[in-house]
Order: sequence, then structure tokens, then C-alpha cells
Amino acid sequence: MEATTKIKKSVLIRQQKEAAKAVVGGASIAKLQDCPTSPRKMRLVVDLIRGEKVEKALYILKYTNKEAAIRVEKLLLSAIKNWEAKNEGKRVEDSGLFVKEVSVGGGRQLKRLRPAPQGRGYRIRKRSNHVTLVVDSKNDNN
Repeated sequence: MEATTKIKKSVLIRQQKEAAKAVVGGASIAKLQDCPTSPRKMRLVVDLIRGEKVEKALYILKYTNKEAAIRVEKLLLSAIKNWEAKNEGKRVEDSGLFVKEVSVGGGRQLKRLRPAPQGRGYRIRKRSNHVTLVVDSKNDNN
């Protein structure tokens, strides 16, 4: 009789993630956690590059006059480097990379008090966000 052991859900999730990392080729992901910008301001910048080619997206971010654009540009460069590491021997220029998916979620909030009239205190919420960026090549899909 063989003893069947039940595997924890967290172990299964970790094994699935490791198996996904081991796959050569395909899309690559870059994440930015706890970025000290409000999610609403970040979404304004992220919406500009969703679905664009990587070269055009970098150009847009470089000349966008918002502070969040600097952080998203670094994140996009990181995603490109992750793609290069995954797809050795392929060139970024030839592969037709594009921004497949970008999502912005709310992060933690720092709650502060600002003095207000008559002994009151107004609450200030300093928001942060999490950005996930997925880069893929059009040549693999077709």
C-alpha cells in the first residue's frame, strides 16, 4: 500500500510558478510593488501604452510629462530584459514585441492626520499602487 500525501495549496502554486518560469519563450512579466503614486494617476499613464509596440511605448513614456511615466518606463525596460533572458538568441527588434497587458491595482495606504480647525483632524490617505506589465512578441502568436 502506498501512502498518499496531500500537498498544500501553497506548494502547488509555487510548483506551477516554477514550471511557468522554466518554459522557454512566450510572454514575460515585470511587476512594480508599492509605488508611491495614486492608482488613478498611474492609470492615466498606463492607458497610453496598452497594446502599443515596445519601441513606440518607450517613446511615449519618455516624452510624457508625468512623474509616473518615469517609473513605468523603468518597468517596461525591465520586462524587455526579462523577455531577452527568456528568449536567448532572439533580437527584440526582429520579434515585434508589444505591451500585451498592463494592470494597476491599489496598494497599501498610509493614513495620516492633518490639523484642522476647532481641534479636529482631517485624515489624509497617501495611496500607493501595484503595476503588472506583460510583454509578448507578435511572431509567436501568429
